[in-house]
Amino acid sequence: MIKVKRALISVSDKKGLIIFAKGLHALGVELLSTGGTAKQIREAGIPVIEVSDYTGFPEMLDGRVKTLHPKIHGGLLALRDNPSHMEQIEKHKIGLIDMVIVNLYPFESVIKKKNVSLEEAIENIDIGGPSMLRSAAKNYKSVAVLCNPERYEEILKELNQNTGLLSDAVLFNLAIEAFEHTAKYDSIISDFLNNRLRSAEFNRLPKEIEFKFSKLQDLRYGENPHQVAAFYKDHGDISGLAGLKQLHGKELSFNNILDLNAAIDFIKDFDKPIAVVIKHNNPTGIAEDTTLSAAYKQAWSTDPISAFGGIIGLNKEVDLATAKLIVKSGFMECIVAPAFSKDAFNLLATKKNLRLLAIDFSQIKKGGYDFKKVYGGLLLQEKDERKLTLEELKVVTKLKPTKQQIESMIFGWKVVKNIKSNAIVLIKGKKTVGIGCGQTSRIESINIAVDKAGKNAKGSVLVSDAFLPKLDNVKLASKAGIKAIIQTGGSIADEEVIKEADRTKIAMVMTGVRHFKH
Repeated sequence: MIKVKRALISVSDKKGLIIFAKGLHALGVELLSTGGTAKQIREAGIPVIEVSDYTGFPEMLDGRVKTLHPKIHGGLLALRDNPSHMEQIEKHKIGLIDMVIVNLYPFESVIKKKNVSLEEAIENIDIGGPSMLRSAAKNYKSVAVLCNPERYEEILKELNQNTGLLSDAVLFNLAIEAFEHTAKYDSIISDFLNNRLRSAEFNRLPKEIEFKFSKLQDLRYGENPHQVAAFYKDHGDISGLAGLKQLHGKELSFNNILDLNAAIDFIKDFDKPIAVVIKHNNPTGIAEDTTLSAAYKQAWSTDPISAFGGIIGLNKEVDLATAKLIVKSGFMECIVAPAFSKDAFNLLATKKNLRLLAIDFSQIKKGGYDFKKVYGGLLLQEKDERKLTLEELKVVTKLKPTKQQIESMIFGWKVVKNIKSNAIVLIKGKKTVGIGCGQTSRIESINIAVDKAGKNAKGSVLVSDAFLPKLDNVKLASKAGIKAIIQTGGSIADEEVIKEADRTKIAMVMTGVRHFKH
């Protein structure tokens, strides 16, 4: 337990600063401060001593050096119960500092600026702040360290209740928070510099990587009732599913969150109204149209039996027409969309357990890493954000695809990359009519897609996430009445596959790009 007599304040985030400084002054605590922080405290009528006056050295090097001085760090690091330390403190006329209130230069917000220069980013790397936090946290038994403005009210309350004293438990927890804060700060800097300086073609992945997550909520259970589970967010981030706002319905489950993530993956890259229905991380149907209601109707109709109890993803505000169709669809688990009109919300909210969720699509980060935990390690890769241009399409058959078939191919190629391999999608216009996924053979996926499509397979475009390895794939497509195929190519059977497509009068395009998703 310590009694706070002297505090050093140096903060970038001034939230709650003056109330806290006034509270400390009222308790008789002497305040030291730097630059803009000292100016703001002084203008509020609170006595404060400039650090430069305290140390006898001015701030220098354009503010790069302010607090890196023995009178600061000696006052923080000295062990109060060590006679040798205290003799040195007295000899060099160093005052003890009992509390440090520091938060750091806003490096993370600076690097989010568009086209931020390396020089500007580097100038916003805080040196003195982390040094003070670490010194204080190391000596937590004698120094209180605050890096989080949200803690001010709680700490001030304890100080007032205990006549300026802080308990050992509070000091220890504050020290942990400070070390977590500096660790995160350093990792953000190293990640930024790695990304900025790493060659686009060489060593594209970091040599070492660390992940930091904060618990958002405990979940009722995991994939199964016997598994304990929780939802964590990227530390310090509120984008993506971490920023999801639940507007109605019962709490989300582990599987709901997985399926919501899949739904967002399917619709985040489309500009026109698009709808997807997800079941067990795969789509039962997806469609794009001029209105959201038309898109949803077509997505749901791809496989209405499988759609039962699914997750609906929509990329536009949900209007009343779409809400009416959803209500007629029967039981559905969740709807995620940017927003809901008042009429749509009121109608959908009549379903007590239906979860209505709003997400800001503009805050969903593109790119980044995809990783999978394995025993003893981690598999890391860039996210599959590969897009396909018209120029990359290579027509390999005598029969050329029509303009409409090309449009269906491009649409289907954006869809297939998010479906579990082996993935086959049958497309008409800009909607799925049959989906085959997660099978151990491609021919089985085609069988499933054709079976799901029924009579709608006739005249459709077949999209394959990888090459077609055998003639039987084309023969089955021809038998179902499929008129065009887009596939990766690159199989040793390419020549025979192309000949079979020519024989059956199927237009075939190869991309040279594969979209496996395991």
